[in-house]
Parts: sequence; structure tokens; C-alpha cells
Amino acid sequence: MQDMGFSCRIPCVKPLLNNRQRQKHLAWAKDKKVWTAAEWSKVMFSDESKFCISFGNQGPRVWRKRGEAHNPRCLRSSVKFPQSVMVWGAMSSAGVGPLCFLRSQSNAAIYQEVLEHFMLPAADQLYGDADFIFQQDLAPAHSAKATRTWFKDHGIPVLNWPANSPDLLSIVKRKMRYARPKNAEELKATIRATWALITPEQCHRLIDSMPRRIAAVIQAKGAPTKY
Repeated sequence: MQDMGFSCRIPCVKPLLNNRQRQKHLAWAKDKKVWTAAEWSKVMFSDESKFCISFGNQGPRVWRKRGEAHNPRCLRSSVKFPQSVMVWGAMSSAGVGPLCFLRSQSNAAIYQEVLEHFMLPAADQLYGDADFIFQQDLAPAHSAKATRTWFKDHGIPVLNWPANSPDLLSIVKRKMRYARPKNAEELKATIRATWALITPEQCHRLIDSMPRRIAAVIQAKGAPTKY
């Protein structure tokens, strides 16, 4: 296998996309391809994700050639909510906001409390009096009528976002790949410490790369990219 150019690697974890979802990703990317890095800097990105206590089980490996890391047959599909601690966080080109640890599965009412007590303070911290656009995924609590009313009442525009997009908090998960917390409290402490290490410069570089990410989605025709 090695003589044929293959090497044994751990599969990249990407959201599993069907053809319809890929077409939606492609249409969204084409709609946003004219956005500049300056325009993306006005977006506050948010995400919710669960963190596992064990980060050691990286699953089976795959045989692939150079340049095939993101070939669909070489990917391992990610699972959105595996187990353990649920975390909400937000970031912009100016840095990261405060983390929120959720005690239960988020519904519309709980999510609006997160927005009130964590998102609004993060917006003040990251944007001051400047206008911003809020990004969130399409979870039921986010798209609920009551939540849409909350955003309207607070005068906050929400960026349309395609389903099954890569997680923002995967940044933290990659940094915690070799962490070995023994319980939920140690896990929370590790997450907080890792989140605090993300610098404004790193956030700025990530936001600055959005035009390249959009171009990559278009080139991949809506399929997963190296990002």
C-alpha cells in the first residue's frame, strides 16, 4: 500500500453532508463570495457543543494518498452531541467572549437566557457601540419563533447559516486532543483554560480567512474542505 502512495492516517472528522445539503452549502457560499474580510469582521460567531471526558479514542485509520485527506471516502463523520459537558461560546475578529456551561439540553427559553446573560455582554466586550451581525446554527432552540422575536426586539440581525457546518468550538477540541480530565469539573477547567489561550490575533486570522473558506466551498461544490 505504501509503495502505491498510500499512508495510514486517522480520518478527518467532518459533518456528513448529503447531496441536498451540499447544494445548500454551495448556494450559500456563492451568495457570500463578495463579502470582504472587513464585512466578516462584523460577524459574531457562536456555537454550542458537547465535550467528552476522554479525548484519546480517535477511532480507526484509513489508507489514503497525499492530497486525499478531505476525499469523502477518507472522512469519518462527526457526531454532533456525543456526551458530557455542553458549552456555548462566541468570538469575533476582536477575540473571544465568555463561555457558558449549560446544565441541560438547550430549549428556546434556556437559549434566550444564554443570549441575555452571555451573548449581550460578549457583544459589549467585542464590539462596544458598533453594529454587528450574530451567527448561530439552525438548532431548534435557535430558530424557534420566540427566539426570532427576541432578536427582533433587541434589534440584532442574524446571519443565515447552512446546516451541518463545521463547529466553532472544534478549535478548542483540537487543542484539548491530548487532555485527560478525570471528571466533569476538571473537564470544565481544561475547557476554560484552553479557551482563554485563544488570542485576538488568532481570532483575527480566522475571520480574515473567511473569503478563502468561501472560495474553497465553491471549489469543492459544497463538499467538505480542508477548513
